Amino acid sequence: MQTPPDASLPTVSVIIPIWNDSAALRECLASLAAVDDVLETIVGDASDDSTCQRIAEAAGARVVACPEPNRGRQMNSAAALARGDVLLFHHADTEISRAHIQSLRRTMSDPTVVGGGFFRRFNPMHTNRRWMEPIIRRINRRSTIWGDQSMFVRREHFQRMGGFKPIPLFEDMEFSRRLRKSGPVRLIDPPLYSSARRHKKYGSWRASLEIFCAVQLYRLGVSPQRIHRYYYRRRQGAPAGPPVEMEVG
Repeated sequence: MQTPPDASLPTVSVIIPIWNDSAALRECLASLAAVDDVLETIVGDASDDSTCQRIAEAAGARVVACPEPNRGRQMNSAAALARGDVLLFHHADTEISRAHIQSLRRTMSDPTVVGGGFFRRFNPMHTNRRWMEPIIRRINRRSTIWGDQSMFVRREHFQRMGGFKPIPLFEDMEFSRRLRKSGPVRLIDPPLYSSARRHKKYGSWRASLEIFCAVQLYRLGVSPQRIHRYYYRRRQGAPAGPPVEMEVG
């Protein structure tokens, strides 16, 4: 039997950007349905049809319709409606459980902490990479907090920061830089893992190499717009959807 949520801890609004991924959204919302520590779930939907909207509304989530897929804008639009003390920006293809939300609420009960993210672990299908997890964990403590680490931030602090930049790539990387400069952040357990779909489709090492190259280009000053155009042109003319991102799949 679950213990009731602790009303003395900060409340959490879960923000989910989505684009034509109804299967992942359905699974994510089913997981959140078992978590009574969440104040609300808000979906920023930029899908081409109403499938994701119907799934979200049937699960009791609020939906913000977005005119085009841009993860930064989608998350900003959804966050503008949030009422929780803390905003949790969560990707639909990343696991979530009550243990994650409880850990987040306990962490944010420290008023000095402005935000943070979760440590990462490899998808269970990648058993040959488990040895890398302690290394990645050490790196994560001071490096970029990526979107698939489910970044969280106090709502009022997020508003003061001006939200995410509406760039087509690396909005998480750009926001992470500013968040770390703005105050104390925490990386917390339990660690998260995301779907390994990209690795299955394109090959694990190829997917990792493409992500690495895109990140290095951005760090060298190449505009996210230019990287985005190049990446999706190579994906056989795919439309301007959610970007390549750093992930431990």
